[in-house]
Amino acid sequence: MKPLHHQSSARKALRVTAVGLVVSALLAVIKGVGGVLGNSYALIADAIESSADIFTSGMMWLGLRWSQRPPDKDHPYGHGKGEALITLGISLVLVAAATLIAVKSIQNIITPHKVPAAYTLIILVVVIATKELLYRVVLKTGRELGSGAVEADAIHHRSDAITSVAAFIGIAIGLIGGPGFEVADDYAAMFASVIIVINAVKIARPAIGELLDEELNPDLNREVAALAAGVEKVAHVERCRIRKMGPFKIADLHIWVDKNLTVEEGHRISHQVKDLIQARHPLFSDVMIHIEPSK
Repeated sequence: MKPLHHQSSARKALRVTAVGLVVSALLAVIKGVGGVLGNSYALIADAIESSADIFTSGMMWLGLRWSQRPPDKDHPYGHGKGEALITLGISLVLVAAATLIAVKSIQNIITPHKVPAAYTLIILVVVIATKELLYRVVLKTGRELGSGAVEADAIHHRSDAITSVAAFIGIAIGLIGGPGFEVADDYAAMFASVIIVINAVKIARPAIGELLDEELNPDLNREVAALAAGVEKVAHVERCRIRKMGPFKIADLHIWVDKNLTVEEGHRISHQVKDLIQARHPLFSDVMIHIEPSK
C-alpha cells in the first residue's frame, strides 16, 4: 500500500486534471460556435487546440490513474513510466493538431473570405484570462508533485492561451485594416500552429529523458548522498543513482559500513538511511541500498 502522502498527491493530480478537462471542453464549445458565427478561422483553430486539450487531458487522467497502480509481478518497480508515455502521446497529439490548423490556414489564405465579427475579440479576452489562470494553477500543482505529465498539461494550457492571443491580434488587424486585411486572421492561426509545435517539443523532451532513465538532478543526488553519509556508522557513500517513475522517484545507493558489523546491524543501518531519505523527500517511493564492507 502506498503512503498516505503518495495517495493524496495522486488525488490532487487527478483533481486538477479533471478541472482542466471540464474548462477546456467549455472553452472549445464557446470558441467553436463563436468562430463559425463570427467568421473567424483563427478562433476555430483555437477551438481545435482546445479540443486537443480535452483529448490530451483525458489521456493524462488515464495515465495518472495507471501510474498510481502498485507494483505487481510483471511491473516490480510500479507503473510510473506510463505517465511519461502519456506525456509523449500528448506531444504527438499537439503536433497533429498544429498540422491540421496550418493546412486549413493555408487554404483560407488563398480563398477570399469576410472579415471576422468584432464580438469574437470579447470571446478571446475571456478565453485568454481563463487559460492563463488554469496554466498557473496546473503548473504549480505539477511542480509540487514532481509530475512531468501534469506540467505538460500546464504547458498545453499556456499554449492554448498563446494561440488565443495570436487570434486576437489577427482579428484586430483584420477589423482595423478592413477589406484586404481579412487574411490576418488566417496568418494568426498559422502562427498559432508554430507555437503549438514548439510547446509539443518542450513537452516531449523530459518525457523521453524519463523513459531513458536520464540523470534527474545532480543537486538532488548530492543531497541524498549527504543524507545517507550523515547516518551514524555509515563510513562512505560510494554511489547514488536516482530515477523517476511517474511522480515518484527511486534511489539506488551503495554505502560502506564497518566490515566487522553483524548482518543485523548492517540491515538496521540501511533502514535508517532509507527512512531518513523518505522522511526528507516523501516522493521517494523506494530506496534500495547495497551494503559494502568498509575499506
